[in-house]
Amino acid sequence: MRGPLPGLAVTGTVVPEDADVAVDLVLEAVPLAVVAHGEVTAPWVGECRRCLQPVTGEARTEVRELFEETPDPEQTYPLVGDQIDLEPLARDAVLLELPLAPLCTEDCRGLCPQCGVNRNEKDCACVSDASDPRWAALDALREP
Repeated sequence: MRGPLPGLAVTGTVVPEDADVAVDLVLEAVPLAVVAHGEVTAPWVGECRRCLQPVTGEARTEVRELFEETPDPEQTYPLVGDQIDLEPLARDAVLLELPLAPLCTEDCRGLCPQCGVNRNEKDCACVSDASDPRWAALDALREP
């Protein structure tokens, strides 16, 4: 099953409104319940947390969930007669899989804090002072 699920977003990532979320499940009947297991996938877009360039990816996760007539809202999903609604399962699975702070690459060098140049594209001549004035009092405790 494929279709759009609007409103899927976390801090640094969003599933586009028109993007299809794919739900590929096998449903198994068990006494008074149904077990759904399979995979949920969705494309996402965001911006790199270091260099602010656009980033895309795919959230892909395995699921194994229980649908029952008297669900525990924190652990299972509702089974209404012989019908189940897969939207809450797909929504939960995708939201848990979206990256909170995506990176364009693992070794992204980010932006220069002084001049703002993207250090992945070119180097700058700025001098980097790695000391943080908020920690200056602790520098006095270092052994000479």
